[in-house]
Amino acid sequence: MFEIYRFCRAVDDVADGDASRDAKLAELARWRSDIDALFAGTPPNRVRNLLQPVRAFALELDDFHSIIDGMEMDVRTTIRAPDLATLDLYCDRVACAVGRLSVRVFGMPADKGTALANALGRALQLTNILRDLDEDADVGRLYLPREALQAAGITSTDPMGVLAHSGLSRACDKLIDRARAHFAEADAIMARTPRRATRAPRLMGAVYKIILADLVTRGFAPPRKRVRVSKPRLLWLLASNAIV
Repeated sequence: MFEIYRFCRAVDDVADGDASRDAKLAELARWRSDIDALFAGTPPNRVRNLLQPVRAFALELDDFHSIIDGMEMDVRTTIRAPDLATLDLYCDRVACAVGRLSVRVFGMPADKGTALANALGRALQLTNILRDLDEDADVGRLYLPREALQAAGITSTDPMGVLAHSGLSRACDKLIDRARAHFAEADAIMARTPRRATRAPRLMGAVYKIILADLVTRGFAPPRKRVRVSKPRLLWLLASNAIV
């Protein structure tokens, strides 16, 4: 898991770095080439430590590619009010693909593991989008879907303009409903799966459901105080979810 996280962190840092767009795309292309070499059995040094987990847990090349594809989506264009299909594809690449790698390490059956990764990954990423509205707007990004904005009477796709609009809360409600539905789907899958294989997903789900609930309680009218889960709550969740 540390090696999977290290890869994800490295490509994410490329996408969010200060280099030019062309330089970022070139570096992501190098990461893609390195992953291809890894699966061909000739890994360069920076991905060599992934060789053992790839073989031990039958990790799939397509999931590594999907993560890189997600980073490229952020690099190729500044995302502003994507349509729902594009947003769903983005969530699949930057979150669900990470989950699909992870559930193999956790030892979940392939069918349940993939279903859980797809549901929980979307729930977590949509919660991240709602939590990070202001941070994303500061760099010109807006991940709220176009359909939700239009339903709330918002025609602008300018991030700062959208965040100041009186209909912002109504637009966010659409994403809140989708996140809750994905959390419910993930919970149903985990309820049918041995707890030992779902400890980490259960913990992540519990933490992010608290974040989502706190966002709903706080609301989306400015000023929006950053929502965080306190250390005592995290420790309580860790203890309660560690019970088999």
